[in-house]
Amino acid sequence: MELLDSSDENLKRAGAAIAAGKLVVIPTETVYGLGADAFNPDAVARVFEAKARPAFDPLIVHISKLADIDRIAMAFPPKARLLAEALWPGPLTMILPKRNEVPDIVTSGLDTVAVRFPVHPVARKIIAYSGTVVAAPSANPFGYISPTTARHVAKTLGDRVDFIVDGGPCSVGVESTVIDMTYDTPALLRPGGMPVERIREIIGEVLIPKKRGGHVASPGQLKSHYAPHTALYLYDWMTLPGAIQPLTDRGLPPGRAVAIAFDAARAGVFKSTGFFERVCVLSERGDMREAASRLFALLHELDTEGFGTMYAERVPDEGLGRAINDRLYRASKK
Repeated sequence: MELLDSSDENLKRAGAAIAAGKLVVIPTETVYGLGADAFNPDAVARVFEAKARPAFDPLIVHISKLADIDRIAMAFPPKARLLAEALWPGPLTMILPKRNEVPDIVTSGLDTVAVRFPVHPVARKIIAYSGTVVAAPSANPFGYISPTTARHVAKTLGDRVDFIVDGGPCSVGVESTVIDMTYDTPALLRPGGMPVERIREIIGEVLIPKKRGGHVASPGQLKSHYAPHTALYLYDWMTLPGAIQPLTDRGLPPGRAVAIAFDAARAGVFKSTGFFERVCVLSERGDMREAASRLFALLHELDTEGFGTMYAERVPDEGLGRAINDRLYRASKK
């Protein structure tokens, strides 16, 4: 594995490596992605192998210009075009009917393909220099916390990749929103970095299925995902102190406990229980963007510090809060 800075010379090296069938970790505004030529089945197979990712979990294909849609999608419905014109490049993935040229290993045999146009300039340059489109799931072992720095990737994947391009910390910090555009009424498959409220402003109604897990039509739909090695429990913040008291009375849980609060005010409630060795805050001032960008980095940090358990609160379930709650739910013990 070779770590590259984001000089133009190195971005050209990274693009050429993807074209040659290598695995290149690229920074995006959401999380770091493990990139391979989407039209090279052998290279894509290496992605699944490096991540130990199950073959039934499809990948997102990343493009560097809107015209590349024609290389991978059979159709681009009017509502999808509206979203592209308003929100691309950005943290939004759209499910579209796929062209036969897209290998089945990319889409897990589905007749649809997940497409994203990232805003991060380094990602876009690498994809453009590769001369292809890039299949890129998050650059982490399957099911583990997503990486938001090059250091996270180097620690967890190491020599299983050929190059890691360091583009600094990810600004959004949670994966892209995934929306299925193959039906008359689009459906939200995964909340993420693009708030569904913004999508509705542009195309109107968007279905939000209540069921979690089940049939996997896009990345990030598995019930258990994004999980630290340390056991994580998720509570509504108003009920967490009451839930902690019985554990305190019973001497549970074993080992040290840490809490993750949304803002400084709620952190004070957790500290008042006397149960936690440490109370961490996603955003002192309750800023949802800051909370989202900090979430995975904080989980990485806490997972290396030897705590016995983590307790996190659900944040307000609106805007980027839906994505934060989704990631916490999938990372938690059910």
